[in-house]
Amino acid sequence: MIEDDYMKKVQCWCGSKLPYRDCHGKIEYKLKKLKESGEKIPNKRLIKNAEQINGIREAGKINSLILDTVAENIKVGMSTQDIDDIVMKRTKELGAIPACLGYEGFPKSVCTSVNNQICHGIPSSDVILKDGDIVNVDCTTIYNGFVGDASRMFTFGNISENAAKLIRVTKEAVELAVSKLYPYCHLGDIGYYVGSYAHDNGFNVVREIGGHGCGLSMHEDPYVCHVGTLGSGIVLAPGMVFTIEPMINEGTARFFVDEKDGWQVYTADGKLSAQIEHMVLITEDGYEVLSK
Repeated sequence: MIEDDYMKKVQCWCGSKLPYRDCHGKIEYKLKKLKESGEKIPNKRLIKNAEQINGIREAGKINSLILDTVAENIKVGMSTQDIDDIVMKRTKELGAIPACLGYEGFPKSVCTSVNNQICHGIPSSDVILKDGDIVNVDCTTIYNGFVGDASRMFTFGNISENAAKLIRVTKEAVELAVSKLYPYCHLGDIGYYVGSYAHDNGFNVVREIGGHGCGLSMHEDPYVCHVGTLGSGIVLAPGMVFTIEPMINEGTARFFVDEKDGWQVYTADGKLSAQIEHMVLITEDGYEVLSK
């Protein structure tokens, strides 16, 4: 009773100014019990408070609106630089900042990865979208100091049957993994569901590049691998925000990075790659998709 009264008065460590008991007390108690049973638990700095979650949620909405604008305007004949221009214009209109621009030297506002590019494609006026192309547009946005992150696949004209299947399977793999999220599930579950689904459909998953924590900065812990074992890794506690963004390849999972720019990643065999990214929050009763 005395301890309970004390917990009512002590402010939570997260900065919410709420009593510890009413804020993160219950979550930490659950994590303590899980650790005692042998589970790996996340560092408490990965668990956002309610104010932070609200800010991240708004950033996610803005990020999705920007991708909506891309979807409304993208077409055959435009360049990937045109996509970057759309993103920059819409981001400014919404009072936000493109997180990619200048990040570790990245030169553009968004990543545009075409066909055999796996990720980090640099928009260029020389890359013209044509019939049969597929492109991933990966958008990350800072709004009021918080970060939203998601990516979508776009197709042009008559794409091949295998390209259509690749994109469909990638989308379904993400949706499957998201649907399996619940409080105190395991990080490895994500990789298990994504990887198993992709492999069962004849595709391969990039292991070395994956999802990540986000919300307060562009890239946070934990690293989210899209190949994994059910029940492995840290438990995912309420308040954790991260991306699920598998890069699924038509052929080999091997890749190389463009030596000239140090950014653009390509499939080793020149075959197609697809990526779809959702930013998700673990809640006390399930999950919430914050941007897609």
